[in-house]
Amino acid sequence: MDELQISPADPHGASPGKDQQAAGVGILLQIMMLVLSFILGHVLRRHRFYYLPEASASLLIGLIVGGLANVSNTETSIRAWFNFHEEFFFLFLLPPIIFQSGFSLAPKPFFSNFGAIVTFAILGTFIASVVTGLLVYLGGVLYLMYRLPLVECLMFGALISATDPVTVLSIFQELGTDTNLYALVFGESVLNDAMAISLYRTMSLVKNNSSGQNFFLMVVRFLETFVGSMSAGVGVGFTSALLFKYAGLDIDNLQNLECCLFVLFPYFSYMLAEGLGLSGIVSILFTGMVMKHYSFSNLSENSQQFVAAFFHLISSLAETFVFIYMGFDIAMEQHSWSHVGFIFFSIIFIGLARAANVFSCAYLLNLVRPAQRQIPLKHQKALWYSGLRGAMAFALALQSVHDLPEGHGQTIFTATTAIVVLTVLLIGGSTGTMLEALHVVGDTHEPHLSDNFEANNGYVAPYDEESSSSGNRLKMRLKEFHRSAASFRALDRNYLTPFFTTQSGDRDDNDDSNAEDSLLRSRREGFH
Repeated sequence: MDELQISPADPHGASPGKDQQAAGVGILLQIMMLVLSFILGHVLRRHRFYYLPEASASLLIGLIVGGLANVSNTETSIRAWFNFHEEFFFLFLLPPIIFQSGFSLAPKPFFSNFGAIVTFAILGTFIASVVTGLLVYLGGVLYLMYRLPLVECLMFGALISATDPVTVLSIFQELGTDTNLYALVFGESVLNDAMAISLYRTMSLVKNNSSGQNFFLMVVRFLETFVGSMSAGVGVGFTSALLFKYAGLDIDNLQNLECCLFVLFPYFSYMLAEGLGLSGIVSILFTGMVMKHYSFSNLSENSQQFVAAFFHLISSLAETFVFIYMGFDIAMEQHSWSHVGFIFFSIIFIGLARAANVFSCAYLLNLVRPAQRQIPLKHQKALWYSGLRGAMAFALALQSVHDLPEGHGQTIFTATTAIVVLTVLLIGGSTGTMLEALHVVGDTHEPHLSDNFEANNGYVAPYDEESSSSGNRLKMRLKEFHRSAASFRALDRNYLTPFFTTQSGDRDDNDDSNAEDSLLRSRREGFH
């Protein structure tokens, strides 16, 4: 009877046939969980049951399977069947998720809100990271929670500041909210990932080379990681745009080659950055943004439909598997649950840091806007509430297990996993109630926010009378930043678009907007 039992691969003498059989059982289990998650998500979405979003359903499926494995004493076998390695996560699961985030950005709303998005994503993420790290460190000093060194607290602050509000955005799309609010939440979450991983890598380098480090070198390290990775991604994206513009691949018998090349460029960007010692995640994010804005329009119509559906497909599969695995992991793995205080106070500190991020940046942005264009307080509250944690925070926490010694990484990983689960289940499930309470449901066609989209540049609008009546230096700096953003849009329309695409700078915005709305709708109404 023992020979008939299915068991995981045994390196000490199991036959190749049994290894293959065990691998097949593991893959079958994973496929069954994915199928169940997709079907359950469809049923919930069809019945408009917003209290259990699809991401939450995937987490619960993983929790249930892991719990059943513990009860049935098959924990060892199932863990071996899953055979989950962090290399698989970073090389195969995370890249398509991050690329799709950049690829699904609608250019018009993104660039029209460029100044506000960059402010929230860059300055805001830095504020949130530092505030979280300092509060966690002070909590340890005051014996409120498990004490970590300052650098490790800042690493935790960086990784936990990576937001992933896909659940909130899907409900935004279903119920209908203001276009600018949706663009802010989505755009901030995309660039926020790049900022968070750059800060984490900078703090990791500081910890590993603590001797002789100073603040100036920290800044140089950060710029090296962020700007270098961004440059690599943008360079690959522009190269692909020129290739598809001049190679003449948009003909019927070469569409297969066209699609193959388009799919390979994102991974080329990722591996190039990793090979140079930079961040592949940051690189592939900007590659997605550039390829969608320039390369995508150089493809034939059939190829455009294929690559849009393909990247949506693989990102949905990867994202669903990540949420299932997070639920499975919290039920199966050995976590540092002895430090419950660390988790509890971390949640409080994260909320405070998110508030410092959103409300301080909104205040700065409102300094340069006329009264009729203020970011409403209800939109600021919605932006604060949208700070769920997801795949990127989980990935960096997984990395911290190896980066930090003496069990500190395991403590951070346990806290991050718990925070992701709690935010997705609680915040994700209460998003519909939050939107109704803030009265932002159905604001899609709100005239004072959506009209004159181009002229007012979204939330950040110039106001010359205010600048002439006030000598406030901060306001002048912010106005100069806005003008630089507007200048970039003019540069893109007049020079970059004609050079890198087959279309003129005055291309039909309605067609482009319709294509973007269709893609975003399929993204948010699809999975997670």
